Amino acid sequence: MSSPYLHIDGVRKVYNDVVATDNVDLTIEQGELVTFLGPSGSGKSTTLYILAGFQDPTRGDIRIRGKSILSIPPHKRQIGMVFQRYTLFPHLSVGENIAFPLRVRRMNQSEIAERVTRALALVRLTGLEDRMPAKLSGGQQQRVALARALVYDPPVLLMDEPLSALDKKLREEIQVEIRRIHQETGVTILYVTHDQDEALRLSDRIAIFNRGRIEQVGTGPELYENPATHFVADFIGDSTFLAGEIAELANGKVSLRFSDGTQLSPVRLHGDGRRGGTAELLLRPERVDLAAEPGGTGASLPVTVEDAAFLGNAMLVSVRTGWGQQIVIRIGFGHPLSGRIKRGDAMHVRWNPETASAFAKG
Repeated sequence: MSSPYLHIDGVRKVYNDVVATDNVDLTIEQGELVTFLGPSGSGKSTTLYILAGFQDPTRGDIRIRGKSILSIPPHKRQIGMVFQRYTLFPHLSVGENIAFPLRVRRMNQSEIAERVTRALALVRLTGLEDRMPAKLSGGQQQRVALARALVYDPPVLLMDEPLSALDKKLREEIQVEIRRIHQETGVTILYVTHDQDEALRLSDRIAIFNRGRIEQVGTGPELYENPATHFVADFIGDSTFLAGEIAELANGKVSLRFSDGTQLSPVRLHGDGRRGGTAELLLRPERVDLAAEPGGTGASLPVTVEDAAFLGNAMLVSVRTGWGQQIVIRIGFGHPLSGRIKRGDAMHVRWNPETASAFAKG
């Protein structure tokens, strides 16, 4: 069996008594775009900086094509890097900024000119090679930074929250460009973000970081449909969790009883639960329905409408359970109740227990 293209092998980093990363283990195939997603301080940027060579791990290894790169200085690892701030040289033109890593590598002038022209075309900035960075928009500056990182054809490109300084519309435009550039070049990209929408839009796979560890790795649909932990379920997508007592537990499924006496149909359970213990039912806004009657063959819960907001192609309805917990539901345009829901209405939240899940609480 061949070794993976890039292997982050049990990397641990400790600063004094603070554990920044703890046994991070991940394999990346050549040409993948893998996002490190998680809250601030979860270890994702630290892992990236260790890979770049800016920091040394306390323990573990990083291998490319089966060979450790830890002893190689950062400037010789042939790894491109794009930062949150554009880090362009303000006294150099766009073309000179892009050419800088080529001059450091002592390439001849004709090859430098050819590569800079190709890099400008790749990021769609042809004709701006003589412009100074101060005359560029934020999006254009980030394109220059991306061109500079790619101009010498690095096998791996690292991106540390490169779009966080841009406004929403510009972020989305550059995200489309990053996907296009990734597809055109085939470069392996590791991308750090705390924005789940950005991760879902860009990634082939996503590694969810939490407290220095990777909680789960998978495609966006895999993480959304089958979250392995409560943290992943809460971090990916919008979620409501209903905490209840475990009334029945059998064959990996759990039936919950809530404080108003309502007991629900069994759903699959993540984690180790016990009868009489507590678990939380996960409800996604678009996976539940709202009806005037319980009806149907699925599970249902009586609720009272608190608010309904029109969003154009959908309505966002806020309801409250008999024990006082809020649930948010998204119903599509054309729903039988669309436009007829008002505050105080008695309704029923319904869902399919076969596709629902719960998480045991420790």
